[in-house]
Amino acid sequence: MLEFYIIDFERIQFFFKKLIAPAFLTIIITILLLLLRKFFFQILKNFFTKKELKTAEAIIKSIKIPSLILCIALSFYISVLISEVPEKFLFYVNKAIIVITIFTVTIAISTFVTKIIQFYTLKTNLSIPSTGLISTVLNIFIMITGILLILTTLGISITPIITALGIGGLAVALALKDTLSNIFSGIHILVEKSIRVGDYIRLESGLEGSVEDLTWRTARIKTINNNMVIIPNEKLSQSIVINYSLPDTKMSIQLPVSVSYSSDLNKVEEILLDIVKEATKEIEGLLDEPPPLVRFTPGFSESSLDLTLICFIKEFRFQNPIQHELRKRILHRFRKDGIQIPYPHRVVFLKNKED
Repeated sequence: MLEFYIIDFERIQFFFKKLIAPAFLTIIITILLLLLRKFFFQILKNFFTKKELKTAEAIIKSIKIPSLILCIALSFYISVLISEVPEKFLFYVNKAIIVITIFTVTIAISTFVTKIIQFYTLKTNLSIPSTGLISTVLNIFIMITGILLILTTLGISITPIITALGIGGLAVALALKDTLSNIFSGIHILVEKSIRVGDYIRLESGLEGSVEDLTWRTARIKTINNNMVIIPNEKLSQSIVINYSLPDTKMSIQLPVSVSYSSDLNKVEEILLDIVKEATKEIEGLLDEPPPLVRFTPGFSESSLDLTLICFIKEFRFQNPIQHELRKRILHRFRKDGIQIPYPHRVVFLKNKED
């Protein structure tokens, strides 16, 4: 009977050493690591200033789940080391912990890159397709690197895989040469922000219109005739472009005005400025600041005095309606005030043979 109790006690002791103690130790270490993790997050938040708070949030969100997995794996590893575990089993545990660590670090870096790109997108008003493409490419690169490291850890040769990836990448690059050229040109345009959605542009070919959409491969331009023109980004990046919306949408327009040589230029200038002053209150898009100007340019012509009325408008799309309305008002006012707009004429002298 005494022998039975001794054997039973030995079984309980063995069970405690092999199962209960490691499990209890794993729980204790996990709780301690989680508290340490929470303390680390708090220090990280306090370390960054309010301006850099978004960066701190991006770091915390990127390592939140991976750090949790790493804490559990690390606590299990420590408990296994302390407990009496066969050496063969410990070898596999080491491999598993290394693989989990690489995997969690890879996920953390990938998430952090995505969060930073999203934050940069909101901060700089970049187009989502461009940043989405950059994020996808970087995430694929990070994940492939992590997988290759895991395979190396497991003792699998990655040389054939790298060779295959290199040859495959070269084949894809050659096959998609034009597409990749458009993609990188689009990324360059979107990041540089020389052309933005909503801008009114004119190409060196004479095509002009409003940029309706700008993706990583093509640009869509809506012309004044309400037609949509689709241009590959490579062609757009190689073209000389006038952007009427940069540095801001405000711009000047110049209206040529011709009067007869008998006209009083001071009076003509006063009339033109008065017309614009009244029109700013009634015509949409016509600005009173900066104030309008009248310049005696180009000056003297064969049958008239040529002046230029310079006024400022809110944006390019108001150009034609404003010019139309101002020309009508100028003509009406000139007729009312007796300012003559001369027709082209020549004075011909005929020489008499007797002279």
